[in-house]
Amino acid sequence: MTAPLLRIESLRASFRRRGVWHAAVSDLSFDIMPRETVALVGESGSGKSVTALSAMRLLPPRAARIEGRVALDGRDLLSLPEAEMRRVRGNEIAMIFQEPMTSLNPTLPIGDQIAEVFAWHRGLDDAAARHEALRMLDKVRLPAAAQRLGAFPHQLSGGMRQRVMIAIALACQPKLLIADEPTTALDVTIQAQILELIKALQEEAGMSVLFITHDMGVVAEVADRCVVMLAGKAVESGPTGRIFAEPRETYTRTLLSAVPRLGAMRGLDAPARFAAPDGTAGAGSPVASPPNAPDAAAAPLLSVRGLAARFDVGGGMFGRVTGRIHAVEDVSFDVHAGETLSLVGESGCGKSTVGRCILRLKEPAGGSIRLEGREIVGLPEASMRAERRKIQMIFQDPVASLDPRMRVGAAIAEPLTTHGLASGKDVATRVGELLRRVELDPDMADRLPHEFSGGQRQRICIARALAMAPRLIVADEAVSALDVSIKSQIIDLMLELQARLGLAFLFISHDMAVVERISHRVAVMFLGEIVEIGPRSAVFENPQHPYTRRLLAAIPVPDPARRGIRRALDNDEIRSPIRSLDYAPPARAYFEAAPGHLVQRWDEAAWGTGRAA
Repeated sequence: MTAPLLRIESLRASFRRRGVWHAAVSDLSFDIMPRETVALVGESGSGKSVTALSAMRLLPPRAARIEGRVALDGRDLLSLPEAEMRRVRGNEIAMIFQEPMTSLNPTLPIGDQIAEVFAWHRGLDDAAARHEALRMLDKVRLPAAAQRLGAFPHQLSGGMRQRVMIAIALACQPKLLIADEPTTALDVTIQAQILELIKALQEEAGMSVLFITHDMGVVAEVADRCVVMLAGKAVESGPTGRIFAEPRETYTRTLLSAVPRLGAMRGLDAPARFAAPDGTAGAGSPVASPPNAPDAAAAPLLSVRGLAARFDVGGGMFGRVTGRIHAVEDVSFDVHAGETLSLVGESGCGKSTVGRCILRLKEPAGGSIRLEGREIVGLPEASMRAERRKIQMIFQDPVASLDPRMRVGAAIAEPLTTHGLASGKDVATRVGELLRRVELDPDMADRLPHEFSGGQRQRICIARALAMAPRLIVADEAVSALDVSIKSQIIDLMLELQARLGLAFLFISHDMAVVERISHRVAVMFLGEIVEIGPRSAVFENPQHPYTRRLLAAIPVPDPARRGIRRALDNDEIRSPIRSLDYAPPARAYFEAAPGHLVQRWDEAAWGTGRAA
């Protein structure tokens, strides 16, 4: 019988706080066989990353204590001297982290950072190390690798930076690759590229992979076996196919049922809440929301026509303007009362800029924005401040949205007092009502933001947005950073509030499965332009534009039976939106594929490789 490559036995990792040791991982045991991929699955705080850092001996020794056994080819890594462990890292075990920008040195060209690995572990001279660095960049399919050896991390896209991290990790041909949420921060198309790349490189090198994630769709695509973690313990483990088909633990069933599945909305006309395995709201299959169909015949709440936004690009010694980023180009759409219109596309396509222009947080370069029939482009700031009472925004990161020194009750009360909507005891009463509305206890008003979970902080941000009794909420990637079960709770909350209060949402996201769940209509953006817009069922069930089809095809499907299906490795990155000062945007033509379903005409030759016309 083949011996495991890595065996973790009775692992316990604890952190010292105020002189007391608190366990983050308790009595964890599992094996990884040669050439096998094992997924470590669970929500934030379950102990997944601590397990990986413990195996690599990367936890700070003064603040952390590791017990148990971590055996690589029978050798206990926890008992090795630090000098010997340094030789193991990189040579025998390598690790890819979630955020490459914090893992790469921003002051060094990427070629130097890869060459450093060969100089340190292989003793190569500068020329030989640089040659090997180029070979690794070619191996991870980085476009124009030779020209990018001298590039700095900030000059690369997120997908390119993650390829550089993979090149560094695989430089010395390790036996085991630990990938800690390597695709969580990436767009769905770039995520598909990175997953396919890891699978291809695993086959070429014959290595094992420990894949850490909370995305069950990714688990189904990559893992032979999975270990489900909760509160530092393994609650279930086994072959991926069995875990998906016959989950034995309630927590595993909850994780699986909370995954938005593309196509689950087929046949439904309106957004739908999740249904838990027992039939109650909370997770799983769609459950019809209360009637909240918008009246398409009524005048739109928000009407955007020909919206454009630019950012100047400086250069030279004096920083004069040498070009412009055409972030948004001739964007037009309507949003009706009680409706959710989703803007979808990859990072850099202009989604968030559209949202910020609507609130005039970014001044448009052209176009018209009418709110309840009133033009708001060009309004004086005092008048615009009054209009913002009708439009509020929920941002992606609730930690960055809340003042860490301000109690959440004061944060929710601030817009009420600033706009003179409440005073005295009425403020506390109103704050309590808003907290109840987002299903939080009013007594939590005296707590600071760090005392809440990620999902609770996002509920607080929603309560603050509701304080102004807005007609429209711009939700900018409002659930992207949340675990899958928390994500389903926030989506359900938004749909419930929409049904109860008649809210309209402009929902900005790159998560197509979530967009399918929450939307009445969908607009797909590419390089600042809307390439397809229409009813949710039309866009998802009959996508017309090649870019829309590309987005849908890249979504991980939570079905282990599809794990053997290999996608072609697509190395195209989204094109740069930087244009010369004299650039004149071309006129775009649209055709109507079905009533209300408009599609931008495209150049067949250009889109044959996935690039825009």
